[in-house]
Amino acid sequence: MSAYRTVVVGTDGSESSLRAVARAGALAGACGATLVVACAHLPAEVDERELSRARDVLRDEAYQVVGSHPAEDTVRQAGDVARAAGAGEVRTVAVVGSPVEALLDVVRREDADLLVVGNRGLNSVKGRLLGSVPADATRRSDCDVLVVHTTG
Repeated sequence: MSAYRTVVVGTDGSESSLRAVARAGALAGACGATLVVACAHLPAEVDERELSRARDVLRDEAYQVVGSHPAEDTVRQAGDVARAAGAGEVRTVAVVGSPVEALLDVVRREDADLLVVGNRGLNSVKGRLLGSVPADATRRSDCDVLVVHTTG
């Protein structure tokens, strides 16, 4: 019996998040677990304040968070990264919502036993003041969380 049956990993398409995807792919492959690669995105008709906030946080990568097409491209690419790292069964999902809410929703729907996130934002002043995806996901998750060192 494997320690983990279903692993969820979040990605926004950044180089940092793809490092977490590769680690999750290797782990899922080693455990014989299903890997679910998830990307959160805002609906195309998002309100301007939310969009402005997302742009402030993501800067050059903000184009990846609005609408389902960029998110679907992101998870497709990330799925390829996961397979190359050793994952056997890989499913991809693009989910409307904020990153933490979307990831936790996928974890619940998939009945996952492990959530994998990168550490980007944990050590920044902005992350400490505003919260970060890894910190919030770790605090709120009902399953194990692996925070992969993807920065620095």
